[in-house]
Amino acid sequence: MTANASIFPRAAALIEQGAEEGFHHGAQCYASLEGACVGSLAYGEARPGHPMTDETVMLWMSAAKPLTAVAVGQLVEAGEATFDDSVIRWLPAFAAEGKSSITIRHLLEHTAGLRGADREWQAEEWDAAVHRLCAQPLDADWTPGAKAGYHIEGTWYILGALVEKISGLSFTDYVREYIFDRLELSNSYVGVPTERLSELAPRLGYVYHLHQGELVSHPFANRPEAVAHVRPAGNGRGPARELGRFYEDLLAGWQRDESKLLKQETIRLMTGRSREGLFDETFRHQMDWGLGFMPDNNRYGADTVPYSFGRHASSDSFGHGGAQSAMAFADPVHALVLVVIFNGMPGEPRHQRRMRAVLPALYEDLGLA
Repeated sequence: MTANASIFPRAAALIEQGAEEGFHHGAQCYASLEGACVGSLAYGEARPGHPMTDETVMLWMSAAKPLTAVAVGQLVEAGEATFDDSVIRWLPAFAAEGKSSITIRHLLEHTAGLRGADREWQAEEWDAAVHRLCAQPLDADWTPGAKAGYHIEGTWYILGALVEKISGLSFTDYVREYIFDRLELSNSYVGVPTERLSELAPRLGYVYHLHQGELVSHPFANRPEAVAHVRPAGNGRGPARELGRFYEDLLAGWQRDESKLLKQETIRLMTGRSREGLFDETFRHQMDWGLGFMPDNNRYGADTVPYSFGRHASSDSFGHGGAQSAMAFADPVHALVLVVIFNGMPGEPRHQRRMRAVLPALYEDLGLA
């Protein structure tokens, strides 16, 4: 564990306990207040024989979704689109199977009704994925906008395709130029370029999942083709501190209109509650949602709602979790950014217990409870 972990005594003890219980082999934790780092913790092993450091390039899973959302928001700000535009304005083939009424808003707030398009993670070729989504029928008995159900993967290829159609750039080039480079995030990617794989290999962290009672290397996520896969729903990779920098920028915009990415009005719109009070058919829990961001959902049960920011988070908090592994968010009331990334996927119940313990402990360690 890094020396500056002493600022997080409660959280560090819980992370170590989780490792002893077989939930993970390593973790990164980053915290900032008013845009200044107050602690960065690296625990355990990034992969066999390699200690975790705050430079380790970690998999963010779905905590990467807000990158895609911000790209769409930038194009809306530029007047190139609106959130209520139909997808078929740019992708006419998407109208197949009764999908012509689906809007960009529906995709971002997870009310489109295309959960049947979600698959186990695989390195699906981009054009093939978009073609498959365009041909996908609506989920049974679904009216877009009237029901909610988190889309794990599929619809985010459509959002990525919209970024390409509207901007004229590839998705990876757009995210690099208009997000990562603006924030000087030189170690973050949505799909690591193949020409950089060998250079980054010594710093890549592995992902482990629970199999027959023990953590083993994830069957796909650690392969070179998986690391290079351009997957806008969840293949963001980078150190926790760089994902934290992304939220520091959005928090500065939310508070003072000082973001390099979006205007204050857009940030507050996207991180607020676009859909409210609906039961989420994927998470099986009542949850609100923003435009590509999760708002605080403690109003529906801090001890039961999936991917909570913890019981001490304010109602204005916004961010996104990553499957059984990560959480990144900003809390405007406390001027706080927290990022926690574990390299172990121990199953949803164990992960939810782990995060419900660690995130409040971080608030307590920082004197914000």
